[in-house]
Amino acid sequence: MLFNILLLAAGLALLVWSADKFVYGAAAFARNLGLPPMLIGLTIVAMGSSAPEMFVSVTASLNGMSNTAIGNVLGSNVANITLILGITALLGAIAVSSQTMKREIPMMLAATVLAGYLLYDGELSRVDGAILLGLFVVLMGYLIWQGIKSRPSDATDEDDNDDIPTGVSTKMAVFWIILGIILLPLSADWMVDGAVGIAQAFGMSDLVIGLTIIAVGTSLPELAACVAGVLKKEDDLAIGNIVGSNLFNILAVLAIPGLLAPGSVDAMASSRDIYMVLASSSALAILVLLSGKRQQLLPWHGALLLASFVGYQALVLWSN
Repeated sequence: MLFNILLLAAGLALLVWSADKFVYGAAAFARNLGLPPMLIGLTIVAMGSSAPEMFVSVTASLNGMSNTAIGNVLGSNVANITLILGITALLGAIAVSSQTMKREIPMMLAATVLAGYLLYDGELSRVDGAILLGLFVVLMGYLIWQGIKSRPSDATDEDDNDDIPTGVSTKMAVFWIILGIILLPLSADWMVDGAVGIAQAFGMSDLVIGLTIIAVGTSLPELAACVAGVLKKEDDLAIGNIVGSNLFNILAVLAIPGLLAPGSVDAMASSRDIYMVLASSSALAILVLLSGKRQQLLPWHGALLLASFVGYQALVLWSN
């Protein structure tokens, strides 16, 4: 048991660190190639916080644990809203832009409904995975087009995205990319092995492993990004990070087990957990709308979201 705990902790720490360095190197390399910072921000940087979920899902799927990969997606999306935004809102009110309410949050809700429909028959097939991945490509194309369309003609590179590193040589950028490519799958394998060892000792199913231990662990980058955004008074960064991560998880990460390990899905995923994802996503929109013209997540909203996370985790463990 102690070995599994150490393996999980080491895998998680290395996964988060290597994901950050991989995105850092990829973003720097893209900048050195002359790609617009706006484009880099909408693709590489935006998807960076979901890299842990992606590599864990690949590892779990290749090991024949598709339910762990599915649970990772559903559990991470619930944790992102109820745990991450719950904690972040407790630090102070978070303003939500009208664009996020009108475009990104409805997209997240629509993607969640689609995932529920695909999981309803108790299977996640290669066709389902291809549908999700295809929609992800379409969505990324749309967001990039919107970004280019709305970009001011006199915008400077420095104003486009503060998260994109500057002054990094191409040699160092390639070094971080290669190091990330090596360490990401290795650390994901450690994390999955450690989590499975701990969970099996307590008699947890593959789905519950993904919904609890792995989901919370892979959501840590989102927590760091949200807290940093609120402390910098950049509320859109906090909300945008969560909504973007959830969209990426549903469309891109959930496609992975469908493409790599298609087959039956744990009944609880389609009869309980997908509804919790939809409920938490809807709650985000409802709470913001109830705040009036200011469109904010207030501290008491955060307490409510956090309480729902604790209740959901208790339900999952009790059901197991």
